[in-house]
Amino acid sequence: MTVSDRCARGEAEDRSGPLAAALLAELGVRADVVVVPDGVDSVRAAMGDALAAGARLVLTTGGTGIGPRDVTPEGTRPLLARELPGLAQAIRDRGAATVPAAVLSRGLAGIAEGRDGDVLVVNAPGSPGAVRDAVAVLGPLVGHVLDQLAGGGH
Repeated sequence: MTVSDRCARGEAEDRSGPLAAALLAELGVRADVVVVPDGVDSVRAAMGDALAAGARLVLTTGGTGIGPRDVTPEGTRPLLARELPGLAQAIRDRGAATVPAAVLSRGLAGIAEGRDGDVLVVNAPGSPGAVRDAVAVLGPLVGHVLDQLAGGGH
């Protein structure tokens, strides 16, 4: 899910959402790209739609910074049953290795309740580089996390 006023209005091309979908496909995760404007209600509604549709992973890109319209975490948090702060921090740490401002991301990671069981939810910053960082961190974990959420053994 790309969260961007400019992309939602057609004023800018969404490069991060399609990149996330392509990188997730390399991990065996089928992804649909949805573009929504910045805002607590738009994020919450689109995420709720994904959860109701049976998504197992929801990756957002955009709206995690400190600007006045960067409210993706505020739209996400009420839907999380449990947070995974270590995952969110690992994404920030990976980005900060090359882009110091990555530490300003307020992105969350956690578990939400979906139609078909628990769902992994991750907020990534909106740049293509940040999406690469987020998926690089998720890559070695996503299969294990989804297995665990489905009740698999440790």
